[in-house]
Amino acid sequence: MVVDGGNPITVRGLRKQYGDHDVVRGVDLDVFPGEVFSLLGPNGAGKSTTVEILEGIRSRSGGDVKVLGEDPAADRRDWRARIGVVPQSTGTYPDLTVREVVQHFAAFYPAPLGVDQVIDMVGLAKHQRTQTLALSGGQQRRLDVAVGVVGDPDLIFLDEPTTGLDPVARREAWDLVRFFADRGTTTVLTTHYLDEAEALAQRAAVIVEGRIVEVGPTAGLGGRADTPATVSFRRPAELDRLALPALRPEARAEEHGNAVSVLTEHPSEVLRTLLAWAADAGVPELLDLRVHRPTLEETYLDLIRRNSELGTS
Repeated sequence: MVVDGGNPITVRGLRKQYGDHDVVRGVDLDVFPGEVFSLLGPNGAGKSTTVEILEGIRSRSGGDVKVLGEDPAADRRDWRARIGVVPQSTGTYPDLTVREVVQHFAAFYPAPLGVDQVIDMVGLAKHQRTQTLALSGGQQRRLDVAVGVVGDPDLIFLDEPTTGLDPVARREAWDLVRFFADRGTTTVLTTHYLDEAEALAQRAAVIVEGRIVEVGPTAGLGGRADTPATVSFRRPAELDRLALPALRPEARAEEHGNAVSVLTEHPSEVLRTLLAWAADAGVPELLDLRVHRPTLEETYLDLIRRNSELGTS
């Protein structure tokens, strides 16, 4: 865990320019101890550049950055040993086995996790004697994760950690993120899978054209926690001729054939009213009854659409 008393990551006014082109434009960011924080954004938004500056891989044009209490540009060896980086691809080691690769990287750290423990955590125990050239794409991705976490870091950067994994392997990778979160490790996650961010991250930031346009708890991003919900169902034949019951004044009901939807800020109350109405008519169940709020993906796409500048890519 972080021992310097502050946030693992503090960024103020971060800028990155290439010639006259601004890639990152005044980013402010805080990542709190022990949280999983997701950085979201379309390709070319400045997401990867920001993360690479935090990792000490890329220089910045301006702004103040502290990662684990230090400026990553200094790239001190003891600081480097406290972070774990899982890029989109670590590379291949055709002459080495899985075990030899993990052992090799473990030797770089003062207090690494056990090699057997890491190999087991990423689901490669049965393949530890396999040469990496013979691994499938998904297995290679697991090895990338093993290399990134073997040093038992205080802070982990995961760049698209489940790219190329099948659904089972994806869930196993999620369990690994949660394993480190339970240990108090702070994690910065970049992903194009919105369900992944929603499942793993406590907070998220959306970056569009080099600027942070929204940051906050994942569940409430873009104000979706306060967005009206839609209660929908299909009328069974027994309710065809019955008018809908009286609902709250703010509720707006629409009917298309036997499909009914009600937009409301009080979905629980609307549900109770509808269920009582159906029960009084002798109908114990409403068909296809569901409550829907905007998903993270819907909110994310709306944020990008509203914050993108016309005429830019």
